[in-house]
Amino acid sequence: HFPLSPLPFLLPSSKMAAQARHLTLPPMWRLARGGRPVTVAAVVAASAGGSPGGWYGWLAQTAPVHWAEGGLVALQAAAGLPWWAAIVCGGAALRTAVTLPLAAHQSRLLAKLENLQPEIKKLSERLRYEVSVRGKQLGWSDKVARFHFKRNLRRIITELYIRDNCHPFKATLLVWVQIPMWVFVSLALRNCSVGALNSEVKEQFSTGGTLWFTDLTAPDSTWILPVSLGLLNLLIVEIFASQKMEVSRFQKLATNFFRVLSVVMIPVAATVPSSMALYWLSSSFMGLSHNLLLRSPTFRRLCCIPRTKSDSDTPYRDIVSALTTRYSFKK
Repeated sequence: HFPLSPLPFLLPSSKMAAQARHLTLPPMWRLARGGRPVTVAAVVAASAGGSPGGWYGWLAQTAPVHWAEGGLVALQAAAGLPWWAAIVCGGAALRTAVTLPLAAHQSRLLAKLENLQPEIKKLSERLRYEVSVRGKQLGWSDKVARFHFKRNLRRIITELYIRDNCHPFKATLLVWVQIPMWVFVSLALRNCSVGALNSEVKEQFSTGGTLWFTDLTAPDSTWILPVSLGLLNLLIVEIFASQKMEVSRFQKLATNFFRVLSVVMIPVAATVPSSMALYWLSSSFMGLSHNLLLRSPTFRRLCCIPRTKSDSDTPYRDIVSALTTRYSFKK
């Protein structure tokens, strides 16, 4: 839980709150609402309404969050959808328009890296032989020979990455885009739910839900959305864990970390407005759908993803078989 007020010393005195109507904050504070002056009275009112302060309050008022708010409002107004449908469609549109192309790009890079491994292994063996011969000629110690081997191997691998344009760091682009986007949209929905955008949108959110979560400003008291989110995220983790035949210690740690994170997200999603939990659930569902789509041989060819040794002609059957084998209980 975060502090309720960025200016707590203003709250106890009603006289000071009344005087605040005639005060204007310094220019540096005028960035909160697109450059419009922000009065101390507005800050006091926001504080009384439970607006968090500190870094969280600052982040919730940044430009990308306001852009996300405007995009959500524009989408709902243009499509004429109820708010719950606008949230689902907005999340699906973002995942399809932004992260799906980046995921396809990541798959191309990873496929190139996988196809490079036999060449790297062959060059490594040749380099080891050449360094061994050279070391005997010059009287190198084992430590010096290892140093020259590692240095030249790094140079060779870097040249191969440049040649095939597949440096591993480029594969992390998806993460650097997806996580901030998820955070900004989540905070935009939080602002809409608590009335930080405006009271009219909050009123629409309070009746814009469906089924058991008719009030998007309140947490899901039935825990259906949070539990569904946790189970879906666990399914995503287990699907990818079942694909790995040889797993390193780091990959095991990462898999267990995401398992724990999937479980931790359940109580977290139960404490936030239903609008945020709904967005998280729809975003995870679209992420799973896109990742399964990227395993289709036909779609991979359309995206110009090189074929690798580990590719399968029946990926979905293999996933079901791997999950069944891993989690079946044999007597």
